[in-house]
Amino acid sequence: MDITSFLELQKFTPEDAAHIGRAFIKETFPKGHQLLGMDNLSKKVYFVESGLLRSYYLKETKDITHLFFAENAVYMPIESIFYNKPSPYGLEVLEKCTVYSLRYPEIEKYFDKYPSLEKMGRTLLVDALHSVSERLYIMQFQSAKDRYQSMLHNYPNILLRAPLGHIASYLGITQQTLSAIRAGK
Repeated sequence: MDITSFLELQKFTPEDAAHIGRAFIKETFPKGHQLLGMDNLSKKVYFVESGLLRSYYLKETKDITHLFFAENAVYMPIESIFYNKPSPYGLEVLEKCTVYSLRYPEIEKYFDKYPSLEKMGRTLLVDALHSVSERLYIMQFQSAKDRYQSMLHNYPNILLRAPLGHIASYLGITQQTLSAIRAGK
């Protein structure tokens, strides 16, 4: 879905959605592209039209997947946008990906003209907060098998789209444990 269609689903008129959508820059990136490096100061908001991205960080020398972002997902480096601090997360393209981006300060200019855009932004932030809260709960209180099932619920076709090493690190388990879970052991 393109950004204009996404905005229309958020109850914008077709004209308003098209006007806001034209401000976004559409780009396509190949698999393996580093969209954002760790410790970035990006002020951009990203909307995923197609493909799969992952946010990640390094713990010592180990690459850890933080979250996946598939079609119709919105990503924004909150630390950079709202706190003017480097975001500890990088953003990597796992499949050829088409994204729309716009600097957050540009989006803010539309808030006065489109109050529903500001409301949508708050809703997206609350959704992100809920997602992180849910992920924290899952990581603290669920078994590896339950985390795997939760992941499949949230990302139904992730096993076809992401490397198993990224999936295992997202779940906080080794690839051997992931293989055992997948085999039903």
